[in-house]
Amino acid sequence: MVDVAKGELRGATNRYTKTLGDLAGLYEDEEAYRALLAEMGDKVVYEVTDYKPSADAGDMIIGVTRMLPGKVGREFFLTRGHIHANPNRPEMYYGESGHGLMLLESPAGDIRTVEIGPRSLCYVPPYWIHRSVNVGPTELVMTFAYPADSGQDYDIIAKAGGMRSRIVDDGRGSWVAVDNESYRFRPAELVESIFAKAR
Repeated sequence: MVDVAKGELRGATNRYTKTLGDLAGLYEDEEAYRALLAEMGDKVVYEVTDYKPSADAGDMIIGVTRMLPGKVGREFFLTRGHIHANPNRPEMYYGESGHGLMLLESPAGDIRTVEIGPRSLCYVPPYWIHRSVNVGPTELVMTFAYPADSGQDYDIIAKAGGMRSRIVDDGRGSWVAVDNESYRFRPAELVESIFAKAR
């Protein structure tokens, strides 16, 4: 059962949380990050509850992500983001409440943004890096599902200096995607090795 008000999956077998302190190095404005961290302390900015029947290929993990609204400087709250360790595994997100984005990036640096709101579906194709961003004034709650043997690889983002786009306040009550000045395109050999992992 998805408890939208609490932003959690009832009967989940796993829960993990991320505080702002866990997200060091992800935001462009380090000074704003340190100031907000001093103010928020260990407050959780997003959490995931999920149910994992098994880790077998062919099985499915289902869960719920809940994200607080907020910004670090001009940049909206975000998740760490990842590509699947078995990169040819897809994922699905279903908006339950709030207003967010799925920031998508291919290993070669192609980018897409998909808006997520109540009753909207976002399909994350195989081989795509993905990160959730809360661009609304309320909590963002999403249900997700992905193959149980997918795994996660977070380093692919860190090694590139972040994702290619940042989602920031446009100053008019909405959002805009801007270039991440720290981004470095991945070498061709690395991109090829990601596609070679398919099994």
